[in-house]
Amino acid sequence: MRIATEAIAQTVTDWYDKHARDLPWRQPDASPWGVLVSEVMLQQTQVSRVEPAWHRWMERWPTPAHLAADPPGEAIRAWDRLGYPRRALRLHACATAIVERHDGEVPDDVDALLALPGIGMYTARAVAAFAFRQRHPVVDTNVRRVVARVVEGAADGGAATTPADLRAVEVLLPDDHEAAARASVAFMELGAMICTARAPRCADCPLTTVCAWRLAGSPPADGPSRRTQRYHGTDRYVRGLMMAVLRASDEPVPLDRLDEVWPDAQQRQRALDGLLADGLARRRGAMFTLPG
Repeated sequence: MRIATEAIAQTVTDWYDKHARDLPWRQPDASPWGVLVSEVMLQQTQVSRVEPAWHRWMERWPTPAHLAADPPGEAIRAWDRLGYPRRALRLHACATAIVERHDGEVPDDVDALLALPGIGMYTARAVAAFAFRQRHPVVDTNVRRVVARVVEGAADGGAATTPADLRAVEVLLPDDHEAAARASVAFMELGAMICTARAPRCADCPLTTVCAWRLAGSPPADGPSRRTQRYHGTDRYVRGLMMAVLRASDEPVPLDRLDEVWPDAQQRQRALDGLLADGLARRRGAMFTLPG
């Protein structure tokens, strides 16, 4: 049994209307700034960790102007342990640009969003769709996987979004902008909650009777399975230990305090050099601080 292309989005949207998670950035009163912040925080970070951090962030900086008025080091401090703290710096730079270029209002145009610091194609399309209810294909790993399985019969959608992925999703979107925006978030939710990578819940999927992958017997992905990268002991792990020391201190930190976090001197130096190069830390004589 096959399903008409235009019916796929409606079917998934109907499922979403009944089963979607109640997330604050999806509420009708969520501001475009709140949506933008959520999209940056959700990059490589689980929803369960993002939600409390998002609430704290929005209480402190409810608009881009509030964040731009504080030094970037405060954004890093508030980022806490969400990981990849360069995202905090990018959000601060983005807020500053919004104030300078757009009178403090998040722009509703994809090209204008792309021109902001740290905003890539996925985030620009996501903000345009979810904050401004526009019709754009919003494609992340969850959406790629849903479309690959349902339409193409493949186990996954590959490691990165391609122009072909954008075209494949756009074909599925309704012409109406509001309906398309809702379908975009519905596809994402289905991939995150039901059509997961390792243990898909096919019995609970609204597309189970028409999914090309399931009808083909759920064949495994081609090629070797992806290995989970270790984190403990990596340079990124040591950077995180150093960042925790800097975030916890209101005063400049001496080098010997940073040296206490990890025994390997060469790795410590690499990690510290990386923080300085990325603008996440600054040297003040023999001491180190967050930027600003």
